[in-house]
Amino acid sequence: MPFLPRPIARPLLLAGAMLAVAAPVYAQDSAPLSDAQLATFAPSNAPNNDKIDYSIWDEAMKNIVISMGPSLRQGAPRPDPSMGTRRQYGHVSRYRLEGTRVMFSFLDSDVIASFTEYRKDLENTADIVDIQSLSRNEQLAYWINLHNVAMVEQIANAWPIRQPREIKVGGVPLDEARFITVEGIALSPRDIREKIVYRHWKDPVVMYGFWRGEIGGPSLQREAFNADNVGRLLIRGAGDFVNSLRGSQELGGKLQVSELYKEAAPFFFPDFENDVRAHLARYADDKTSALIAKTGSIDPSITEHDIADLEGGVREPTYQNITSNGIPTSFRIPQSMAALLRERETKFQEIIRQGRTGTVTFSNITLPDDPADKDKDEVE
Repeated sequence: MPFLPRPIARPLLLAGAMLAVAAPVYAQDSAPLSDAQLATFAPSNAPNNDKIDYSIWDEAMKNIVISMGPSLRQGAPRPDPSMGTRRQYGHVSRYRLEGTRVMFSFLDSDVIASFTEYRKDLENTADIVDIQSLSRNEQLAYWINLHNVAMVEQIANAWPIRQPREIKVGGVPLDEARFITVEGIALSPRDIREKIVYRHWKDPVVMYGFWRGEIGGPSLQREAFNADNVGRLLIRGAGDFVNSLRGSQELGGKLQVSELYKEAAPFFFPDFENDVRAHLARYADDKTSALIAKTGSIDPSITEHDIADLEGGVREPTYQNITSNGIPTSFRIPQSMAALLRERETKFQEIIRQGRTGTVTFSNITLPDDPADKDKDEVE
């Protein structure tokens, strides 16, 4: 089983300097993708055993992504203003202790430039190998990683910014901007999700691989996707999202769910209420199962567009020393970030107190509707 040469990029290491980076300029093609263009990305019926090595991106994720831990289904209270000012810096969202955060404020110009280089390397990989002839899991990992690399790249270029949807690339909103080129075809992040993955994979679990840069969306995993772990990471992402306030909650007897389920409805949830309930039940823990059982109609109205970083997309002018075991260190971070990390630590102590210190993921199991020749590790 040959391993293809991994895309090469400069090492993605955190650096202390925070430098402004000029965003690249991209020409935009507003014409809809043709059926012939879309057919280019249809998975082959005769997959090979080639693989792509994402170890560089894996290392980057472990360095720049911080987990806020599983949801306790308790909205975070509004934080106090930073000391010495009436202005509110940092995150104020009631969902701020859910999901994962990217350390954008710690990235210097060389690191940010390496994101662009790595994204281009992934694009060029499709000129070296036939992506469509890889195994379905290998293809899925490629598309998810490319999408997420591109999102991290563009948000890092634009940071500080409060909400990723404010970013424009070539005058076009980030999610619609076709700055990604694969096999000569310009694609947007939304094209990758909807016109490639949602079109050719029938399991809605694929939704949870795509990072939107927002607190209200699925988490960015702290490891790169690959053919061997893509099923496990998607299940982890589904459980994290479904069992969080940003995924589902009750209001007035209704089951509120994320607006992302409405967005994905044409692909996965044609009978919206019944299909979404069945989907949520697949990943629900006891609390969420009880919530599903006692609520009436579904309202896809949960949103949170604030950036999934540590500072709320704003540079705070005041800083605070960090202490470790009661001893001050020389590392200084904004007061709002220090407050958020203290809230995170308090939450982790509560998780430990409740005995929620691990998860069990089942894989390689046969479901009643599975065909006899189905690869049990394959995401459909």
